[in-house]
Amino acid sequence: MEDNNIIDSKIHSLFVTPVYITKLKREFTNEENKFTDEIKLKCHKNIGNITSDDNYIINNKQYSSLRKELNEIVKDYFNKIICPSDDIKPYITQSWLNFTETDQHHHIHNHPNSLVSGILYINADKHNDKVKFYASAPSNRYSMIDIGTEKFNQFNSKSWWFSIETGQVFLFPSYLTHSVEMKQGKNTRISLAFNVFIKGMVGSKRELTELMLT
Repeated sequence: MEDNNIIDSKIHSLFVTPVYITKLKREFTNEENKFTDEIKLKCHKNIGNITSDDNYIINNKQYSSLRKELNEIVKDYFNKIICPSDDIKPYITQSWLNFTETDQHHHIHNHPNSLVSGILYINADKHNDKVKFYASAPSNRYSMIDIGTEKFNQFNSKSWWFSIETGQVFLFPSYLTHSVEMKQGKNTRISLAFNVFIKGMVGSKRELTELMLT
């Protein structure tokens, strides 16, 4: 006997915000780890943790292999998510290290003057460390009516977090707001953050939208 109270419906997720997650196919080398430790002594205070003075960190020769791998990962993001028809080349602009100790945090922020941003986790405890993302307008447009939620999902959530681990890489649109809540566990959480822009020609000459980015 059919239950006439069951509603046959479909829910489509339109205009979603991508969060791309992958992992390096290797461990960090001794040279890379040694360089990371050295950089920790050359930092300045950020809001809640510390950040490297060098904000083009992957241009150092000690990170040359990492730079090549991250560039390939960025290309994969563009090929799978953006699928550009224009003749463009993505490239990493600025990059820096963040060090977060127990009971420290990283403030809520996004990355202006960038198209895509990324995080490579050099040291992370998968049992304690997380990255938290926040809904952007208009996704959060109903926030003035605060209806209680029994079960969170991709449609009703104002924030979402992922557990992280060493070697993982996250890529996401630079407008996406994110943070690190108060650090738990005894490890030093180390992340290499970076921004991505493009070179090449976008738009149409005929439609008066042509733009050369060099």
